[in-house]
Amino acid sequence: MERIPPEQAGFSSVRLQRITSFFQSLVDRQVIAGVDALVARRGRVAYRQCVGFADLESAKPLAEDALYRIYSMSKPITSVAVMMLFEEGAFHLFDPVARYIPALGEVKVYQPRSGGADFDLVPPKRPITIHDLLTHTAGLSYGFDEHSYIDDLYRKMVWQRLEKDPEITLGTLVEEIAKIPLAFHPGTSYRYSTAIDVLGYLVEVVSGKPFDVFLRERIFEPLGMNDTDFWAPPEKAARLANLYGPAEGGGLKVIQTMENFLRKPSVPSGGGGLVSSTADYFRFAQMMLNRGEWQGVRLLGRRTVEWMWMNHLPEGLRLPDDPACGFGLGGSVVVDAARHWHMCSPGNWGWGGAANTWFFLDPSEDLLAMIMLQYMPGFTIPFHHTFANLVYQALND
Repeated sequence: MERIPPEQAGFSSVRLQRITSFFQSLVDRQVIAGVDALVARRGRVAYRQCVGFADLESAKPLAEDALYRIYSMSKPITSVAVMMLFEEGAFHLFDPVARYIPALGEVKVYQPRSGGADFDLVPPKRPITIHDLLTHTAGLSYGFDEHSYIDDLYRKMVWQRLEKDPEITLGTLVEEIAKIPLAFHPGTSYRYSTAIDVLGYLVEVVSGKPFDVFLRERIFEPLGMNDTDFWAPPEKAARLANLYGPAEGGGLKVIQTMENFLRKPSVPSGGGGLVSSTADYFRFAQMMLNRGEWQGVRLLGRRTVEWMWMNHLPEGLRLPDDPACGFGLGGSVVVDAARHWHMCSPGNWGWGGAANTWFFLDPSEDLLAMIMLQYMPGFTIPFHHTFANLVYQALND
């Protein structure tokens, strides 16, 4: 990546240093262990700084080549894979997904009876489409709600199956998801879900290649994303940053061993399974900001990317945790900048991961910014908002 003095990109060097000071204060107070922050404009990096540690116990500094579990920042990558096949005429976005994954043609919708004591399972008013999956409006769920009957089924049939069955495949996982009732009729609401994992299987079915192979051959290798995969191989294991969470009584503790990410998984999760680096994800994000092209390699057409940046949610729907945002194809879209949690421009597009990795694109400013860190639970501390504000307050032109 090309680095330039901030002033050449329209930033104040002095004001950008406020980002460093802010994150250093979080490290000093052991709110987080470390962070790699990057800001780029007009295709060139104006700011990048690693602060803190990859491993607190050994005081190992966080290095620029560190690897991170990016969790749901996998979703924009999977969505790009889907849109690449769409561009080739492999399907239409409003095709019923059951045309390609028959198990999803047998789904039922959970419909509680009056009083909530019981429920019925009814046929959906229309089939689930590929577009529904891209926008989390299919009626699928994730298993996060401890009080939800449907989410309890996800915990038992999906997540416990993944933990206990070493022979499970992406196809059999999708078959399990298809057995669980939908939370609502397709296209009528938004619910964050395993939909993007289903899309990973769609890529596999339509392309005739294993999903991880498709990503490697069609996205990672062309973009030079040599450190992005569904696991960290032995020769890269030392570069994987520890994952931390709050310790009892204050401070931080390691909350997950590296074992799950040091072996190739049987199920490549397009919704949350990738390991990547800051440099790799910058290439992907800049490709999107360039409207589908990176250093002479074009993955998507300009109009396709601009279509992905539009709000695709049904009229009146917004993201439940951010009413200023709609959802495009692969990421959130700011539709009401004045009511957003932080400074932004209308049309900003991006997404984050459960370990608090996060990126956004601002097409109007030709700007992208990202932070890579390893702290859970995700998005319970609003430092992402402060980071965005610190990026925008540093603009000079």
